[in-house]
Parts: sequence; structure tokens; C-alpha cells
Amino acid sequence: MNLQKKKDREELEKHLPRMPWYVEKFINYKLPDLSPSSLLEYVRDYETFFSWLQAEGLTASETMSGIPIEDLERLHMDSVDSFRMFLATRKENANSKTTISRKLSSLRSLFHYLSQIAEDENFYPLLKRNVMAKVSVKRTHKPKDTAAKLEGKLLQEQEIIEFITYIRHDYAHDVATNKQATYSHELNRIRDCCIVSLILNSGLRVSELVHLDLDDLDMKRKLVYVYRKGKNDDTFKTPVYFRQDAVEDLEMYLAQRETRYKAPKREKALFLAIANGRKEGSRMTKRAIQEMVVKYAKRFGKPYLSVHKLRHSFATDYYLRNDLYKTQEQLGHASPETTQIYAHLTDKTMEEAIDRR
Repeated sequence: MNLQKKKDREELEKHLPRMPWYVEKFINYKLPDLSPSSLLEYVRDYETFFSWLQAEGLTASETMSGIPIEDLERLHMDSVDSFRMFLATRKENANSKTTISRKLSSLRSLFHYLSQIAEDENFYPLLKRNVMAKVSVKRTHKPKDTAAKLEGKLLQEQEIIEFITYIRHDYAHDVATNKQATYSHELNRIRDCCIVSLILNSGLRVSELVHLDLDDLDMKRKLVYVYRKGKNDDTFKTPVYFRQDAVEDLEMYLAQRETRYKAPKREKALFLAIANGRKEGSRMTKRAIQEMVVKYAKRFGKPYLSVHKLRHSFATDYYLRNDLYKTQEQLGHASPETTQIYAHLTDKTMEEAIDRR
């Protein structure tokens, strides 16, 4: 089990004792099909819901774990509407439409399981009345909407090369008067260039990139092995190919990895950083990579760029040269519907390309 999944599994086991028995039953039912990360999101959504039930006096139970299933049967549509309003307007942390839809969808899954799948000892459904069956959860973001938000905020063709070149050479000129920035860039520019190049030539997620080990890299076949998001099988990693354009950047970084970052032999991480006060390099964090990309993007004149938008930039370019299903496989999307945003993103590009001579 990879590091993140292990942490999520441990966190899930901490939260479950607080849940009513029927939630734990549902989680165990879903465990073979969903990742610990997804199940943890479910449980957190249920904590929000059960806390609200207690605050509204819709249950007499003083503990979350003691909330009887009968209290769920007595809920009216007015109660569901009130919960939806609570999510949208609570002062400390109002939720977006996407988050509200996800939380309601989590409840629909639980109620469906209890009313349609789980049985008591007499073969009757555990939940006799399912109010959530009346609730329609609308998809808040269609691929076309997502594409519209991304339009103009991605790197296009030549810009991909220009951004990598900027990190390798031109950034140094922009910070020449800042000694600390100059020193940091000289120390890390080969590594930073390699990270950005790998994302822009493979479409890796930042979470996948952070967990890469040296042994996951196959330079001969031009691929890395990663645990893909949403896949619950921890017995093997998925191969993800990268373009030839990333090879030189990887070779340059590997040539200096041990000497520049004083990597101890026990350190397996591919990408290293030396933390303040430390003498040896250790695995880079997700935040460090995100902040690094933002730093260069601002100086490059594209402050809206992020690690995820670099992934989108690769995907748009890749889709133009391949098809929907190859793009889906390369990016590790569970559904082709998610990949369709790149079809919408490339519509305008294709429209302009038809008149080129």
C-alpha cells in the first residue's frame, strides 16, 4: 500500500468508531471497490450530517455513534432541504455547489445501501423508508463548463517549450538582484526543470509525482510506475509513459541527484529537497512542488498556472495528437466523461487549424 493510501486508511480507522454501526457496515461493504481516500471522504460527509442532526434536535442521541437508524427513517424532505441550506450558508465554512452535491451524493449512497442492499435477520431492508431517494443530485460541472473555465489558462504548444526554457535559463536574469532567489535557483533549477518537464510530457498528477521512487523510473522504456488515483488494487503500480522531450531533463537531474542533494543511500525518493537546518536531502512535499510551479509561473507572466493546469496543458496537447480513450488511459481517468473536457478545449484549436496553410 502506498504512503498516502496507508495514511488515509489509518485516518479512516480513527473516524469509524465515531460512526453509527450501520455506517461502518456500509464502509466495509464498499471497501473492496473504493480507495481508502474515497471512503474517508464519505465518512467526513457523514460526520457533518450527523452533527447537523444532533444540532437540529432531529435525534435524541448524545453521541454520533448512538444515532439509531430509525431517526433516518423519520426524516422529511424539509429536513433534507434544511441540510442543503445549512451547507450553503454556514458562516465558518460555506460549501460550493460542487461540494454540496458531493455530500448529498454520499448520503444517497448510504441510504440506498441501507434500503436496497443491506438486510436484517428476517431479510427485510435495514432502512424501511428512504427519503434520499427523492433527492436529485445534479451534476454541477459538465465537461464543457470545465473547459470554458480553463480556456486561455493553459500552455499551448510552443509555450510548453518556452516555459521549460524559462525555468532553465531566463528566470535567473529576472531575479539577478535577489541573492537568496539566485542561490536557490542555481541549486534547484535542474531539478525544477525536470519536474515541470515530466508533468508537461506525461500528465502526471502532483500526488503521483511526489511518491515516485528511483526504482519507479524506467529510462529505457520511457515510463514511470505509479499508484493511480481511484484504483484500490495496491499490489501493482500502473506504467505511465513520458515523451522523449523529458528524457534529457531527467538525465541531467539524475546525474546530480546524489551529489547536489546529498542523498543518503536509504532515501528512495526520486525528487529531493534539502530542508532548512538539514544536511541530507529528503522527499519533496506536494506543497513544495505546487509553490515551486507558482513561483516560476508568476515571473513567466502566467500567474494562474498551477501544477494541475500543467497536467491539463499536457492533456490538451496529447488529445490533439491521439484520441479520447488513449488520453483517458494516459491520464488515469476512471471515466471517459472526465476526459471529454479536452475535446471541448481543443474545439477552438481545431477550428483555427482548418484554415492554416
